[in-house]
Amino acid sequence: MEDTRAQGIVTVMAVAGIVASLSQTLVVPLIGVLPALLRTTASNASWVITVTLLAGAVTTPVMGRLGDLYGKRRMMLVCSVPLVVGCVVCAFAGSLAPMVIGRGLQGMGMGMIPLGISALRDVLPPHRLGPSIALMSSSMGIGGALGLPLSAAVAEYASWRVLFWGSAALSLLVSLLIWLLVPATPAKAKGRIDLVGALGLGAALVCLLLGVSKGADWGWSSGTTLGLLGAAVVLLPAWGWWELRVRDPLVDLRVTARPQVLLTNVASIVVGFSMYAQSLIVIQILQLPAATGYGLGQSMLAAGLWMAPSGLMMMIISPIGARLSAARGPKTTLIVGSLVMALGYGLSLVLLGSTWGMLVITCVIAIGVGFAYGSMPALIMGAVPLSETGAANSFNTLMRSIGTTVSAAVIGVVLSQLTIDFGGHPLPSEAGFRTGLLIGCGAALVAAAVTMTLPGRRDRDGQAGAPLPEAVKS
Repeated sequence: MEDTRAQGIVTVMAVAGIVASLSQTLVVPLIGVLPALLRTTASNASWVITVTLLAGAVTTPVMGRLGDLYGKRRMMLVCSVPLVVGCVVCAFAGSLAPMVIGRGLQGMGMGMIPLGISALRDVLPPHRLGPSIALMSSSMGIGGALGLPLSAAVAEYASWRVLFWGSAALSLLVSLLIWLLVPATPAKAKGRIDLVGALGLGAALVCLLLGVSKGADWGWSSGTTLGLLGAAVVLLPAWGWWELRVRDPLVDLRVTARPQVLLTNVASIVVGFSMYAQSLIVIQILQLPAATGYGLGQSMLAAGLWMAPSGLMMMIISPIGARLSAARGPKTTLIVGSLVMALGYGLSLVLLGSTWGMLVITCVIAIGVGFAYGSMPALIMGAVPLSETGAANSFNTLMRSIGTTVSAAVIGVVLSQLTIDFGGHPLPSEAGFRTGLLIGCGAALVAAAVTMTLPGRRDRDGQAGAPLPEAVKS
C-alpha cells in the first residue's frame, strides 16, 4: 500500500514537471506566424519566447526559498496559479501585449519543477528517492521533446488557441492531483524572505539574460546590449555582497560555494548549453529545403515527430541513471551523461544528412541528458541541509537556464555568420551547422571534465538526497 501511494506521488510530480515544461515549447510551431497573428513585427514577436525565459529565471529562486520557508507542496500549488492564468490569457490574446503577459505568467510556473524535486525528499522513503528524483529532473527535457510534435499537430489541424486551452486544462488537473495526492511538506527553514536579495537577483538576471538573448537582434556592440551586460556585471557582485551579510539570504552563498555544489552548478551551465545546442540545430536541418543539399525538407509536424523519441529516451533512461547513481554515485552518472552527449554530437559528423541519422543523434544525446539531469539534484541535495533543498535545487535549475540562454546566443551567432544564399534569402550553411555541433560536443566534454573535479564523497547510505551529517551542515 505504501509503495502504491509513493508511486502515485511520483507520477503526479513527474506529470507536473512535464506539463510545466510543455509551456516552454507551446509556441514553437507558431513562431513563423506569430507576427501575423499578433499584428506585430517578427522582432517584437520574439518577446513571446524571451519573456517566458526571463520570468522563469527571476521567479524560480524565489519560489525555491519560499518552498523552504512555507512548504514545497504549498508553493507548487501557488506556481500552478500563474501557469493556469497565463494559459487563459494567451488563449484570449489578440495582440502582442496580452500574449507577452500570459507567457510571462507561464514562465512563473516553471518553479514547480525544482520544488517538486525537493519535495520528493520530504514525502518519499529513502529507497524510492533515486529513481523518482531522476524522473522528475528529466521531466523538463521530456516535456520539451514531447510538446513539440503535440503543439505542431494542434497548430496545424486546429486553432492555435486550443494549445493554450489544453495547457490550461492540464495545469488545472495537475494542481488538483497535487492537492489530492501529494501530502503536505513541512517547512524546513526559518526566517523570512529576503526581498532585497530577490529584487537584486531579479534585476541582475534580467540584465544578463536579456542582454545575452537579445544581443543578436540589437547588435552586440549596441548601447542597449552593452548597458544591460554592464549592469549585470555590477549588480551580480553587489547582490553577492548583500547575500553574504543578510541574516536570512535568498541563496546561502556559503553553502553554494561548497565544492560539490559549486562545481555541480558550473557543470549544469555547460550541460544546459550542450543540451540546447542540438535542439536548435536539428530542428532547422530537418525543416530546411532538400534543395540546399543538406536540409531534409520536413514539415514542422514531421520534424517534431522525428524529435519526439528523444523525450521517450529520457523517460526510459532515468531509472537506469538512478541505479547507476546508487551503485557508483551521482558524480559517475553525470560524467557518463556528459560523455554520452559528446558521443551523440560526434555521431553527427557521419550521420548528418538523413532523417534516421538525426533520430539516432537526438536519441543518443537525450540518453546523455537523461543521465546528467537526473544526477544533478542528487549531487546538490547530497551537499546541502534539509532546510535549503528548495532554494538549492531552484538555483541549480537557474544555472541550467543560463546555460541554455548562452547556448541560444552562441549558436545563433555561429549560424548567422556562416550562411548561404538560397533564392535571395540567407540560410545557415552546412558548415555553420557542423560548427555548432562541434561546439556542443566541446561543451559536453567540458562538463565531463568539470564533473571529474567533484569531491568523491558519497552520502552515508549511498542514496541520493540522504540527510547530511551535522558536520557537513555546519
